[in-house]
Parts: sequence; structure tokens; C-alpha cells
Amino acid sequence: MLIAWKYRERNTVIQRLDPRARIIFMLSMMASIIQFWDLRIAVVFLAVALGQYFLARLTWRETRRTWLLISSIIVFLTILTFLTGRGGVGTAYHEEHRLARLGPLSLPIVGWSFTLDVTAEKTVFAISQMVRMFAITALAITIPYTIDPGLYGVTFRGLGLPDKFAYAMDLAFRYVPTLGRDFSITLDAQRARGYEVEKLSGGIVSQIRKLAPLLVPVTINAIVGAEDVIDAMDLRCFGIGPRTWVQELKYGRVDRLLILASGLIFAVSTVVSFMGFGRLWVPGFVLAWAGG
Repeated sequence: MLIAWKYRERNTVIQRLDPRARIIFMLSMMASIIQFWDLRIAVVFLAVALGQYFLARLTWRETRRTWLLISSIIVFLTILTFLTGRGGVGTAYHEEHRLARLGPLSLPIVGWSFTLDVTAEKTVFAISQMVRMFAITALAITIPYTIDPGLYGVTFRGLGLPDKFAYAMDLAFRYVPTLGRDFSITLDAQRARGYEVEKLSGGIVSQIRKLAPLLVPVTINAIVGAEDVIDAMDLRCFGIGPRTWVQELKYGRVDRLLILASGLIFAVSTVVSFMGFGRLWVPGFVLAWAGG
């Protein structure tokens, strides 16, 4: 059975908005955020995203696992960017001012050794990247926890997507929590049989092989579940003709204002970006530190 994100009716300002207007706002904000590397502008976008998150009255208990997972990915990507400089050199900046040199450093697993130049541009670029990704995360996390799962399909259909794509997006929103539920059930069942995932040992290949009692059942269950959904849709002649929806969405005055504001934010951001503003900004004191 497909499940959805933990939705709870809160009667907040965010939930009273039309979900179509909220998705348009999220997409316009994301499209605006990715156009800037200026840390000052990224912080403004982050403040707006966190403002929406707190207005939704989401609790840490509800979103803790999602935040921890996404935050670990963001931190890993940021550290990787900082170590390699990929994505910044030649695009966001062309000149570097060295702050310090670390090394030689060695990687314990593969035994490689290298020296790391900590530069002002590389450091600010990594921080800007982290702020941008956290802003996008705050915008995205609010959506599944504050939109009624029963409105997923009609929301995307109301945005102009065909019925098949609207229903595909509905299923996609339910895929992650359903997969998480199946993984949790499989882990509990294997532990009841004496399987101890905490005591995995050996190299990376050996540990992956020992995870087979978890990965194989979850993967097969996901495939079987997808086939069940396909069969159920075929039996109901899905796709033969236009689909009707039980719920009906109507834009209110506030929704139209939000859509207008979303369009203005994206338009202004695009114009400002094409004018050359919003490039990587390195604070003066950091450059002074590098020069000193």
C-alpha cells in the first residue's frame, strides 16, 4: 500500500494557500536562487525560505529525519567542493587568494597524499553553495508536509500537466515515504531473525554484500508494488479518456498575489543576473587576511 508524507492539518497561513500557487512560488524561488553566487543575496533567499518554513509551523520531530538526511548530503557535497574546487574555478571565480596551505594530507582508505590550498574564493564559494542548498531544501521540505496527499494529482493537473504526468507526480511524492516504510519493516524482520546490521565488518565490497538481506527484499518489494499499481490503473482504464477529479481547486485573491510576486521575483532575478550582478562576492576582510 502506498503511503504519504506525515501530513497534519494546522490551519496556518501556508496551508490556506492554494497548493498550485505554493508550488509556483517554490519553483520561481529555486530558479532565482540558482542564478546567484553572492552570499548576501543567498542569505536573503534563505531567510525567505525559513520564513515560509516557520509559518507552516512544522516541528523538528516531524521533519527531523528528512533534515538530517539532506543536511548530511549538503555537508558532504560542500566539503567535496571545498577540497576539489570543482564548480567554482573558471566559472564563479578566476583568481584565488591563498589563506593557508594544509598538508601533506593523506587519505586513510586509499593512501593518497595531497596538499590543500585554502583560498578566500574557494571558502566563500563553499559557504555560498551551502546557503543556497539549504534555502532550496527549506522551500522543498515544506511542500510534502503541508499539502494534503489527496490533492497531489489535482494540483499538478491544475498546473497544466496532462493526466498521466499529474498522476506520475502523485506517485513520485508517495515513493520516498513508501520506500522508507518498506525498509523499516524489512530491517525489523531481519533483526528478529538475528541479523545485526550494526556489526557489519570488512571492506566496502564486503559490507555491501552483507547488506543483501536488506537491499534485495526492499528492491523486489518496490518492483512488485509498482506492478500492482500498474495493474490497478489498467483495470480502471486509466489513460483511455480525460480524468475527472473529486476535489476542485480555486485561486483566491491571496493566491493570485503570490503568483504575481513569484513572477516578479523570477523576472527581477533574471534581469539582475544578466546585468552581471550577483556573482561571487568575497568579503573585504577575507581578502585582507589573504593579503596579510
